[in-house]
Amino acid sequence: MTKQYGLIGYPLEHSFSPDYFNTKFKNERIDADYKTYPLNNIKEFAALISKLDFSGLNVTIPYKEAILPYLDELDIVAKTIGAVNTIAFKNGKTIGYNTDCYGFEKSLLSLIEKSKNIHGALVLGTGGASRAVQYILKKLDIQYSLISRSKKGIIRYQDIDKALFSSINLIINTTPLGMSPSIKNKPEIPYEWLNEKYFLYDLIYNPEKTIFLSEGLKMGCKIKNGHDMLILQAEKAWHIWNQTEI
Repeated sequence: MTKQYGLIGYPLEHSFSPDYFNTKFKNERIDADYKTYPLNNIKEFAALISKLDFSGLNVTIPYKEAILPYLDELDIVAKTIGAVNTIAFKNGKTIGYNTDCYGFEKSLLSLIEKSKNIHGALVLGTGGASRAVQYILKKLDIQYSLISRSKKGIIRYQDIDKALFSSINLIINTTPLGMSPSIKNKPEIPYEWLNEKYFLYDLIYNPEKTIFLSEGLKMGCKIKNGHDMLILQAEKAWHIWNQTEI
């Protein structure tokens, strides 16, 4: 019997996951299929899982936080973060996990080498992906400030000043600004203040080089996109579904 896997979120036209997992199934000779399931509303989740016998699901924008009340259990890391990107179906229960944090930590360290090289960070965005990033920054003992366009009690883009900017040397974009097909968008930070001492990390992987990263590169920054994080979190999800260690 073919095992069913998939991705929920909205929109899903440019998702990496189906090709990645279906190629993996083929290479490992596993009878399984991975499809996208765009949901206009998270309330459609219950109907979806009642119709299909899933072995595992991934969750992406905008439902990483909204999915929580619809799950039977949460892994301790996912519960701490408050966001889920992987769901396992075990013994009739849905269990939520967060593999974004694993992927982010491994790929971030490949950019900065060690946490001591960072004396402060700006995290652009406050959604589900941002929560995983914040979890890892705390784990690595990297101080950070959150930046938001509108969320109350959080620093707004227009309020970023030179004092704040000089106190950090890592900027992480967790927003969809610049993601295909809207590739001309970018977070409105003062790019002119960047220099070779800064690290820029973008969770976006399509396009390979967003305007956010391109602007940083012009100023001599070290940059990294979200491709490695994506591969790492997918592999971690795969191991969770198949109960193996990574």
